[in-house]
Amino acid sequence: MNGLIIALCAIAAVASAVSPVSVDVPIPILRQSGEGPNPDGSYTYNYETANGIQAQEVGYLKYAGSTAEAQEAQGSYSYTAPNGEVVQVSYVANENGFQPQGSHIPTIPSHIVRALEHIAAHPEENNVSVQ
Repeated sequence: MNGLIIALCAIAAVASAVSPVSVDVPIPILRQSGEGPNPDGSYTYNYETANGIQAQEVGYLKYAGSTAEAQEAQGSYSYTAPNGEVVQVSYVANENGFQPQGSHIPTIPSHIVRALEHIAAHPEENNVSVQ
């Protein structure tokens, strides 16, 4: 359920940032479907609006019945930015947080990732005093 809340908040933020639309002009929903939440914790939904917003998500319970039980959601959404670019985001939301991926989202360069991994693997080198 937390994944659903996170995703809906993200979609609402994206929708409000796309363009300032007057509250007097409703945006038609072209298609919408959903199922759940089901007794096993699963659900699904998708929709498309007339202004080009599309979203879909599936959620399910991982490791059901164990101490590691966690809700996971996987989905994607897209919208047209004010500059006309179509922005597409896919994501996973689970016990590790919201993990979006998209060409517009900055990533950490691989050499920085390797450096951070090296630092984490060699903490003894981090305690060097400079005189």
